[in-house]
Amino acid sequence: MVEVVGTAPTSAMVITKFIYRHSWKTNIINIKGIKIDSTSIMKLTKEQLEEIKNQQSQSNQTKRVTVAELEKILYEAMPALDHGFVRVVDYMGDDTSIVQSARVSYGKGTKQVSTDKGLIKYLMRHWHSTPFEMCEIKYHIKLPIFIARQWIRHRTANVNEYSARYSILDKEFYLPTSENLAAQSISNRQGRGDIIDGEQAKEVLKLLKDDAERTYSNYETMLNERYDGTTIDENKKGLARELARMNLTLNTYTQWYWKTDLLNLMNFLRLRADHHAQYEIRVYADIMLDTLKKWVPITYEAFMDYRVGGTEVSAKGKLTIQKLIKGEKTSLEDSGLSKREWNELMESFNLKDSVIKK
Repeated sequence: MVEVVGTAPTSAMVITKFIYRHSWKTNIINIKGIKIDSTSIMKLTKEQLEEIKNQQSQSNQTKRVTVAELEKILYEAMPALDHGFVRVVDYMGDDTSIVQSARVSYGKGTKQVSTDKGLIKYLMRHWHSTPFEMCEIKYHIKLPIFIARQWIRHRTANVNEYSARYSILDKEFYLPTSENLAAQSISNRQGRGDIIDGEQAKEVLKLLKDDAERTYSNYETMLNERYDGTTIDENKKGLARELARMNLTLNTYTQWYWKTDLLNLMNFLRLRADHHAQYEIRVYADIMLDTLKKWVPITYEAFMDYRVGGTEVSAKGKLTIQKLIKGEKTSLEDSGLSKREWNELMESFNLKDSVIKK
């Protein structure tokens, strides 16, 4: 029997002070901030810190596998963007759970692989996915609504979001830093281009801030209730919360519990930690990537090698690379690849001189 600090038996508790907190004392914004580059960086209140401390001080007996490095950050709020955070609140399994599952499945077929590390690399290399589904992790995440709507496209997770029908949303909005204000990309319809700076940047930030504050003020007026729970006008009835919420801007923060298995977590991170992903969701993915490393370090190493650091090559692309290795001449026209495919292939192998620019 192992004694573990703050593990699963009590981790299912909802942290009410993180979610329903109308009694807190701040007048302008519920989570206090420190000013850096004119934006507020998340700083937890005494109540929140005490709640985390109480959870982390729990001791429970368990026969399950536990991971010391992940236990160290269990329940901890890791800051993301200006008011967001990522917290690991529960997990099941570790690297050995993957190996155990694989050996049950393949039996004698794994005898050629002498180590757990070798087996996990084999599974990752050959896209054997089921053993990775045997591990699960649950996060508590605070994020802007527009990022939540992008995130929810990953449908292979269990999600329970803060209910704006039941509670009043916090008076907290995401405002990008100046270096993350960029124009629309000319070549990519869903990407960013050159940085917007100077007076135009100030104008954009002011618009974002003013719109968020104005719509939140209207939200309170419609509710006839302030975010701290006090009534505005005793002689008026407030609009239903499920209706009043429609007026809020998409940079308003929401929260959810997000539980997924290891396989689908890696699928998520492969896309959202990539440099092509939107900056705001990539911030969260980078934090979660670090939790992956703490949780399943052997799997993390294989994931970074074969999925993040590796590249997929089509049959035509493979033939092109084989010709280049042999010193044979090849061209876009001979390869059967599109210009975009050709350039992606050349960039993947750092053959920048072969990239077609026009």
